[in-house]
Amino acid sequence: MLEAEKEAAKIVQQARQYRVQKLKDARAEASKEIEGYKRAKEQEFKAFEASHAGTTSTTQAALDRETDAKLKEIEAIFSQKQDEVVTTLLSRATLVQPELHRNLTKINP
Repeated sequence: MLEAEKEAAKIVQQARQYRVQKLKDARAEASKEIEGYKRAKEQEFKAFEASHAGTTSTTQAALDRETDAKLKEIEAIFSQKQDEVVTTLLSRATLVQPELHRNLTKINP
């Protein structure tokens, strides 16, 4: 009977070692799969980034051209209206019509 218990303990110990080894193997396999997936996604991202990097510089150049065109347009309008605005401001500043404030009442002596 003691022999049977020793044999059973030995079988249980082997089963435990087998299970532990299987878990280690599964972890190693999962780690390899995760690493491969990471590499694939990293390459995919780099390809996406490279394909859109040119688009960003193209868009930036288009925005710069549009901004320059709008600035030129604003400067042209400014130069056209500059004399008119200065004349209007000067006429308003020099046109003085003195009158009493509406809240001021006349004082009769």
